Amino acid sequence: QVQLVESGGGLVQAGGSLRLSCAASGRTFSSNVMGWFRQAPGQERKFVASVRRSGVGTYYADSVKGRFTISRENAKNTLSLQMNSLKPEDTALYYCTRADLGSWDSWGQGTQVTVSS
Repeated sequence: QVQLVESGGGLVQAGGSLRLSCAASGRTFSSNVMGWFRQAPGQERKFVASVRRSGVGTYYADSVKGRFTISRENAKNTLSLQMNSLKPEDTALYYCTRADLGSWDSWGQGTQVTVSS
C-alpha cells in the first residue's frame, strides 16, 4: 500500500501563493493517476485537480481553474500543487490521493491552507 505525505500548507494573505507537495512511497507511483482534494470545515471533501500517469493530462475544478497547477515528477515520486491568486474560500485541509481501479484509494493526512482576507 502506498503512503502519501503532504507538506507546504500555511497561512497566506489573499492574492498570495503556496506550493503543496506530496511525497509518495512505493514503486507504483508512475502507474497511477494522482490528485488533490480539499475539505473545508463543515463541508464534504471536494475534488481540486488530478493528473494522468504521464503528467500530460490535467483536470481542475472550475473553482481553481486558471489559478492552480498540478504537476508530478515520477522519478522522484512527488506530486505538487502550485496555488496562485489564493482566495479566502480556498481555505481548507488539502489531501493528496491516488487512484486505483477507478477509485481514489489512498489518502495522506492532509496539509492545512488558510487564506486571510
